[in-house]
Amino acid sequence: MIKKGDKDDARLVLADCRASIDNIDAALIYILAERFRCTTAVGVLKATHGLPPADPEREQQQVARLRQLAKDANLDPDFAEKFLNFVIREVIGHHEKIAVSNGGATKDARSSGLTKTA
Repeated sequence: MIKKGDKDDARLVLADCRASIDNIDAALIYILAERFRCTTAVGVLKATHGLPPADPEREQQQVARLRQLAKDANLDPDFAEKFLNFVIREVIGHHEKIAVSNGGATKDARSSGLTKTA
């Protein structure tokens, strides 16, 4: 434990903590990049077979699973859900772009329940 008033020791501990945070941030970026490589493959598969870009049932399952993982890890489940919802929105956007480039479903068609077949 650092004694109050020992700023040099506090600065060393702070630098150490920040180095760990920087490493974790780098790992998060690489993990997200790998996740998006996988979801791009899913988007191509969906577009190729005329499947819609979004899968609300799967999304609900993932939210429930991540909320439980967050609880188990002592992380705020609401934060985890917000983070996952952001990622899901990005993935769906990518899937919609892939579908459009393959002549598949568009965002408007998906929201109206219609899909364009190739």
